[in-house]
Amino acid sequence: MEIIGHRGASHDAPENTLASIKLAWEQGADAAEFDVYLSKDGKIVVIHDKDTKRTAGVDKPVVGQALEELRLLDVGRWKNAKYTGEKIPTLVEVLATVPAGKRVFIEVKCGPEIVPELKRDIAKAKLKPEQTAIISFSAPVVAAAKKELPELKAYWIVGIVPNKKKPGKVWTIEELIAKGQEIKADGLDLSADPQITREFVDKANAAKLPVYVWTVNDAEMARKMIAAGVLGVTTDRPGWLREQLKGK
Repeated sequence: MEIIGHRGASHDAPENTLASIKLAWEQGADAAEFDVYLSKDGKIVVIHDKDTKRTAGVDKPVVGQALEELRLLDVGRWKNAKYTGEKIPTLVEVLATVPAGKRVFIEVKCGPEIVPELKRDIAKAKLKPEQTAIISFSAPVVAAAKKELPELKAYWIVGIVPNKKKPGKVWTIEELIAKGQEIKADGLDLSADPQITREFVDKANAAKLPVYVWTVNDAEMARKMIAAGVLGVTTDRPGWLREQLKGK
C-alpha cells in the first residue's frame, strides 16, 4: 500500500513547492502528488489554484502569466517565514527530484490542451514509465492522456460524495466502473469515504480499476481504507501517517 504525499508534505511545507516535494521524499513517502497548469507561454507549472491569489497574494490567473512572471512570485512565505522565497516550480524541476523506486501522480487542473507539453516534459525527465502517473477530475483529460501516453497509468479522480464546497451527485461503484472503462482509465482516485468497503474495492478490482483515496489525515480512516484494499492513500502528512500505521 502506497503512502502518497499530497502536494508534497503539505502539512509541514508550502504545497506544490520543491521544498514540499523534497520533504515528502525525506519523510519516506512512496509517491508525491502535485497539481499542474499551463502558463501563458505554454509551460507547465506546479500550482493547485487557477490563480496566484491564495499562495502568492497576486490575484491573477496562472494562464494569464508567463513563466517569467510566475517565477517572480513568492509562494512560500504564506505558509511559514522560513520558506520565504520559494518559487512556483516547473514540472521538469519537480520530476528531477524523484528518487529511484519512487513515483509521482501529476494532477492536471486544466484541460487536454496540456497533454502535448506534458508528453514533452515527461520525456525530458527520463523516468521509468511506472514512475509517472497522470490523474485528473476531467474525464477528457484522462482519455487524452491514455491516447497520447499509453505507456503511463492514468487515474480518474472523483469526489464520490458531494459536500458543501463541491455539491454534486453521489456516485455508485457501478457508475464509476462504467465511466472509468469508457475513458480507458487505469484506476480510480476517490475521496476517502466509509462507503469504500472491501466489497466496493473488490468490484472495482474485478473491473481492472484499482482504487486510490484522498486526502487522508486521520489514522483511523487510513486503516479503514487499507482494510478495504485500496492501493494507496494520499495524505498531507506522509511521515506522520506512516508512523501511525506501523504494525497495523
